[in-house]
Amino acid sequence: MTTEGTLTDTYLAAIQHDLAELPEETTLVGVVRKPTRWFSGAVDENIPALGPPADLLSATKTRHEDLKLQGFCDEEAHNAAWDGCDFESRYREYLTTDEAQAAMQRLRSRLESGENIALVCFENTNKKRCHRTILRAELEARR
Repeated sequence: MTTEGTLTDTYLAAIQHDLAELPEETTLVGVVRKPTRWFSGAVDENIPALGPPADLLSATKTRHEDLKLQGFCDEEAHNAAWDGCDFESRYREYLTTDEAQAAMQRLRSRLESGENIALVCFENTNKKRCHRTILRAELEARR
């Protein structure tokens, strides 16, 4: 009988600086729409279909920059932009699309077969909200 794998999440800098506490033999799965070369080099694979859609990212980034110009610090601007753009509900809605559902099902199957998976993106969730925590909750809710 195969034991189900673990699902965790972390951010890129934690991996780069050995701050991430992950189970042994964990596959690092990036969940960003447009990975940089250095991001791609740090993860085992990337699934763009699980990154936020481009229009949502663009709206949030624009709002984030506007708030920084108004004097918000980076973390406050980021989190306020999330609220202002209704990021969480829009991302959850995106996760119901065929593209995202198919990618999520592939991850669920891998977890069911015993693979340990860590979802990885850029944001340090100690200070900033991040889509990977929403994605992880959605994956865990359907296991």
